[in-house]
Amino acid sequence: MDNRRTAEVFGDIARLLELRGDNAFTVRAYRLAAITIEELPSDLGRMLEEGRDLAELPGIGKAIAKKIGEMVDTGDLQYYQRLRAEFPEEIVELMRVPGMGPKTAGRLWKEYGITSVSALHQALEDGTLSTLPGLGRNTIANVRRALSSTGERA
Repeated sequence: MDNRRTAEVFGDIARLLELRGDNAFTVRAYRLAAITIEELPSDLGRMLEEGRDLAELPGIGKAIAKKIGEMVDTGDLQYYQRLRAEFPEEIVELMRVPGMGPKTAGRLWKEYGITSVSALHQALEDGTLSTLPGLGRNTIANVRRALSSTGERA
């Protein structure tokens, strides 16, 4: 399990916790852990092999360090899998679209049933997205641009 993938998982956890409405401090802890992991100059696996205490890294507490260890050892994180099971399968990919943070994705899911990037495309095409209160033209244009820059059609 490489640092990039581990950081991605911890970023996803932060987004899912925010979507669920968890405590802002917990969300921030996972977000900070993702940033710290992504910016590490050393491989997490190697650090653990060397006996380094990951809880000594900035933004990494004991509980998160233990979860990192599980990811490095098994290539997976049960906590992440349980958390993902609480939401529609593709919602994580939807939240990764620039301009589609957890709050916006949550509103799209709850108010319009949009839970995937393909459903987001459809909502852009048929104008549904423009009917969501609080979602302005600039945000819609940014989402459209983000999708087209990743090779997705919008």
